[in-house]
Amino acid sequence: MADLLRRVYATAGNARTSAAGCPQAAGSAAVVHRSQRRRSIAASIRTLSGVILLRRLVPARVCALLAVLLVIAAPPPAAADPRLPGPAGWPLAGSPEVVRGFDTPDHDYGPGHRGVDLVARPDQSVRAAVAGIVVFAGSVAGRGVVSIDHGAYRTTYEPIAAAVRVGQRIALGEPIGRVATGGHCAGGCLHWGLRHGETYLDPLLLIRTEPRGPLRLLAADRRAVATERARARAEAAADAAEAGLGAAAAALGAIGPGGRHGFGRPVLGAITSAFGMRFHPVLRRWKLHDGTDFRAGCGSPIRAPYAGTVTSTTYSGAYGHRLLLAHGSVDGYGVTTSYNHAARYVVSPGDRVASGQLLGYVGSTGYSTGCHLHLMVWLDGRLVDPMTWF
Repeated sequence: MADLLRRVYATAGNARTSAAGCPQAAGSAAVVHRSQRRRSIAASIRTLSGVILLRRLVPARVCALLAVLLVIAAPPPAAADPRLPGPAGWPLAGSPEVVRGFDTPDHDYGPGHRGVDLVARPDQSVRAAVAGIVVFAGSVAGRGVVSIDHGAYRTTYEPIAAAVRVGQRIALGEPIGRVATGGHCAGGCLHWGLRHGETYLDPLLLIRTEPRGPLRLLAADRRAVATERARARAEAAADAAEAGLGAAAAALGAIGPGGRHGFGRPVLGAITSAFGMRFHPVLRRWKLHDGTDFRAGCGSPIRAPYAGTVTSTTYSGAYGHRLLLAHGSVDGYGVTTSYNHAARYVVSPGDRVASGQLLGYVGSTGYSTGCHLHLMVWLDGRLVDPMTWF
C-alpha cells in the first residue's frame, strides 16, 4: 500500500518536473505531458483502489465464513436439568436422624455413599418421599429394595419389606413397606437414595423449606394480621413435621379442586366451625383453624370416608388422639386425611381400611372445649379446606 502511494506521488512529481524543465514546449509537448501524467495517475489510483477494496472485502468474507463454520461445529447447548420432584417429605415419620450423609464418589465405581442413612427401627413404616410410580420392588444382593419413578428422577429405599407392586401409582406419604433387616447399619436404618439418570444425588435436597420473600413495610393496622398469618404458617409447619408429611405440607392451599370425589362424611354431625382464620376458644387469640369441626357426641363412631392405609396414630398436645389415613391417588391428587381429638382408635399404623370401616370414637382430647371431630385434608402435601374436597 505504501509503495503504491509513493508511485502515485512520484508520477505526479515527475510530470511536473518535465513540464517545468521544458519551457519551450508550451504547445503540443505540454499537452502530451499532461495527458501522460493523467493516464499514469489514473492507473495508479485504479490499482490503489483495487487493493483497498480487496483489503476491505476479503476479511469480511473470511470472517463471515469462519462464523458459519463455528455455528456448524459448535455443540448444541446442554439442556438444563429438570427441577427436583415435589412436593416431598421424609420417608419415615417425623424428622428422622441422619446417621450417615451423602458422599459423592469420585467416579462411577469409586468409593462413596450414594444416599443417606436414616435412623429406623425394624418393622417401622416406610413412606413414599415423593408421589410417583413403583418401577422396582424386589431383592438386590439379599436386601429388599423399592424404587419409585418421578419422571427424570428416582428415589430408592432399602432394606425394606415391600408392600407395593411394580406399576402401582403412589402418593406422597403413602406407605410402601416396612424397614427390614439386612441393612449396613448396626443399629438399624433406612438407606434412602435419589438418582437423576445415572447420577446419584443427595436426597436431602428434596427436604427444602420455602424461600423467604422480599421484606415489606406494613401499616400498623396490618401488622397484627401479618403476624397471625406468619404464626399460622409456623404452626402448620410444626404440625406437618409432627404428622410426618414433610415441609411441603406447611403450604396452605386453602381451596381444593371441588367436588365430592367419592368421599363420605366420617361422622353424622353438622359442621360447627369451618376452615379459616378464627378466634381460638382455648388459646384466646386469632389463628388459622386448619380443618373442619363436626358436632358429634362423645363415643360416636368415626368411620373411614374412603379406602386407605393408616399411616400413624399419635397423641398431640393440640390435637389429642389423632389418626392419619393415606388414600393414595384419587382423581389425580395424593390425598391424606386426619382425624383429631378422638377418645381412642381401634386401628393401627399399616392397617388397610375400607370405606365406612370403623376407625375410632369421638372424644375431646387435646385443645378442645367439647366432644367433636376435627377433620383435616392434604392434597399432594398441601393443606386445604376439607369441604372443598368432600
